[in-house]
Amino acid sequence: MARPPRWQATLDASIEEACLAVRLYNDSAEARAFEGFVIHMHLAWLYLLHAEFVRDDVDFRYWDPKYKNRLLRIDGEPKRWELERSMKERWPADSDPVRANLALFIKLRNRLEHRHAHADEALMLNLAGHAHALLVNYESELTDQFGEHRSLALRLRLPIFVGTFTAQGEQALRSFRRTLPADLRGFVTDYESGLDDSVVNDSRYEFRLRAMVELAPKDPDAVAIQFTRYEDMTEEEREFAEQMGRRGQVIVRDQKRPVSGLGRLMPKTAAAEVQAGIPFVFNLNHFAAAWKRKKVRPPYGDPNPDRTNSDFCEYDEPTKTYRYTKAYVSHLIKKCGTEKGFEDITGMAPRPKPSDDHESGAITPI
Repeated sequence: MARPPRWQATLDASIEEACLAVRLYNDSAEARAFEGFVIHMHLAWLYLLHAEFVRDDVDFRYWDPKYKNRLLRIDGEPKRWELERSMKERWPADSDPVRANLALFIKLRNRLEHRHAHADEALMLNLAGHAHALLVNYESELTDQFGEHRSLALRLRLPIFVGTFTAQGEQALRSFRRTLPADLRGFVTDYESGLDDSVVNDSRYEFRLRAMVELAPKDPDAVAIQFTRYEDMTEEEREFAEQMGRRGQVIVRDQKRPVSGLGRLMPKTAAAEVQAGIPFVFNLNHFAAAWKRKKVRPPYGDPNPDRTNSDFCEYDEPTKTYRYTKAYVSHLIKKCGTEKGFEDITGMAPRPKPSDDHESGAITPI
């Protein structure tokens, strides 16, 4: 049996932390459920990004600025990037909605102290959409980087609950929102005031859906709960839905049906995405050179075509072709973004992209 990759233990710890965070969030008997969710999702994100760095050979240790080639250490262990530093490496642009959402919870975690113990439920109510976005973003990053088979959907149950749908209950929730301590209300307001409207309204920053409840007669051919998508509604139905108050929240995440090659890319598409993400020409010749130099997959005619780097490439037996993961595209973009990295990955000197972003010439088959 092959040895597990170096990042496996870190990724497993990340998934365990995320599952624990969700269990705490959904446990109505837990006194500090939201605080526990924030703390454990913080760790889940930290371990997930560290697993990516280990896989991609990114050095995420702190070096002593006073002494060359000396690591900073804590209790004898190298000091590694905290979540904020790791986040900035993964999403350099501060306008990215995923980064904005994660940064909010990093700041919030630093403010969750014992004096706010009574505010846990109010925080959960006020930041429910942000919390759901934090989890959905984690799921997307996890599956994009390490494959659909890592999905939390394989480990978590869908909780079914009803908050309230009566006018009295709605008013009670609105009143309860106002119990949040003033400094925490100001904290969220001040944070969002520094964000662009396009970020604040992005579902990756705050996830919001509106649910309408209809009591229906028993139908042997119907399911207990039915969800109607906004894009499937008529204009009249949409107008009516917009007039509905926020009487509860239901989070819907599509279940991916078994599809061959789901989330995988063919060489031409993968090479085009790399080209779009770096300042250099990157065509199929470079793509072929990259997988050959780093042994991402076996060469043509190899008796064991399935022996690939499964994080980056999969062999499709029926078509006798190879498909590449989004994680491999991200890896190539990160590595080939500099002249040194480009040459290390492809063995070729990089050439700046022409102004029309078009590269002509012979292309070798992949």
